[in-house]
Amino acid sequence: MEAGKNNLKRAVLQESIAETKKVQCKLCNHRCVIENGKSGRCCVRKNIDGVLYSLNYDKVCSANSDPIEKKPLFHFQPGSQSFSIAAMGCNFQCDFCQNWQISQAVVENGKIDGQEISPELIVGAAVRNKCESIAYTYTEPTVFMELCNDCGRIAKEHGLANVFVSNGYMTTEAIDFAADWLDGINVDLKSFSDDYYKRLCKARLQPVLDTISYIAKETNIWMEITTLLLPDENDSEEELKKLTDFIVNNAGPDVPWHISRFHPQYKYLASSPTPVSSLERAFEIGKSAGLHHVYLGNVPGSKSESTFCYNCNRILIERVGYRIIANNIKESKCPDCGTKIAGFDL
Repeated sequence: MEAGKNNLKRAVLQESIAETKKVQCKLCNHRCVIENGKSGRCCVRKNIDGVLYSLNYDKVCSANSDPIEKKPLFHFQPGSQSFSIAAMGCNFQCDFCQNWQISQAVVENGKIDGQEISPELIVGAAVRNKCESIAYTYTEPTVFMELCNDCGRIAKEHGLANVFVSNGYMTTEAIDFAADWLDGINVDLKSFSDDYYKRLCKARLQPVLDTISYIAKETNIWMEITTLLLPDENDSEEELKKLTDFIVNNAGPDVPWHISRFHPQYKYLASSPTPVSSLERAFEIGKSAGLHHVYLGNVPGSKSESTFCYNCNRILIERVGYRIIANNIKESKCPDCGTKIAGFDL
């Protein structure tokens, strides 16, 4: 982490503070004001002599070809492969993080591991693996935005799409910065409680709500939303009604909502896995709120992994896990009643 400037990538979305060597990072809604020689809360963006640099641009820690359904994105290029990359770091510190080994290592011990892989090589690997997109995932893509940007622009030149799997804490400036090349996003709406975000994620709720609203109303980025259901934390009927009402009213009924089953991870080990009955109850709350497409995750074999026509209930895409067994959608519509199904014309 003490590398010289010549080995680092100048950070995007920074603003110098007049007559000081402090700099403000405008990439996420922590909006850190960083003193000379210090790093932001994510620990992967450092002020060196009044200029902010990315410390993880050349530290790719994961690169795999995944089904797009694993992101999860169910209405975006269904059945395709997405070349998935990550660099270490995160602007959240979630007690239940499933990828804590790579997201939290920088915060815990200052460790930034990974390989230097150029954007050209990443895109080349995606093409060779017959992927239709590149996914910036596993950790929070906002904190390696410089790599995302360089990869994303080259990917578009090769006919590939770009998708984020994100906690939704990016600023509107960051969304606008990425809007030319970012085609899809899955946003974690972890809870509808600010207390939950503060206690378990070291963040706040409102910026995530603002991100969801802004993407839905001001961009052409396809969006799906995921909520990991933690027993006795964010699974009350009252909270889920507020959360689903927010999605319907601010993002629209066509935005797919994924309800994911929790399994004990990282520092959050005392809880049991989410009862399937709790997920099923959340599913019904989402449908009652008016959401057209609600899915259960981490429940293999559930019929709620599949896509149904919200008008006539015809099964449109049958899924088992991340595999598509059948796709009956014709020209983005239900073949029986002709109802248009959002997302499939992208």
